Amino acid sequence: MEIERKFIVNRIPNINLEKFKPANVSQGYLTTKECETRIRKMNDDYYLTIKGNGDLIRSEVEFDITKEQFMEIKNTFNIPLIEKTRYKIPLTAKLIIELDIYHNELDGLKVAEIEFENELDAASFTPLSWFGEEVTYDPDYKNKNLINKSINNIKTYKKEF
Repeated sequence: MEIERKFIVNRIPNINLEKFKPANVSQGYLTTKECETRIRKMNDDYYLTIKGNGDLIRSEVEFDITKEQFMEIKNTFNIPLIEKTRYKIPLTAKLIIELDIYHNELDGLKVAEIEFENELDAASFTPLSWFGEEVTYDPDYKNKNLINKSINNIKTYKKEF
């Protein structure tokens, strides 16, 4: 089960992000009304993830796959990929900020995600000063939907980053 809140990042704090071992991420989606299936390359690792519907809380199952399987799925289904760099920034012993900085057509978009152990912890979390608008419940900021925006030129998107 994934319990996650998501925020637009107004400004990146004055910290050296490189010390957080950035991961280069390429991911694409096959979605239905019931679930989303994601393929992801994170540095040299490859994954297939199936997520249920939902915003704050949803089911999630992830499997390791090979580079060949990743490419086969991508090419067979002609899946476009979203590109971003992810930094995992420890906030507390239990909380990690996943800061995603998007590239290509989504250049300029920065999003922070935080996963929680339970719904109470998620509800009681106070966003940091460098977090902007919360977009946990905004479907436009789900990666599966951002891909469609990047393909159609994000510059015409309804929101400013």
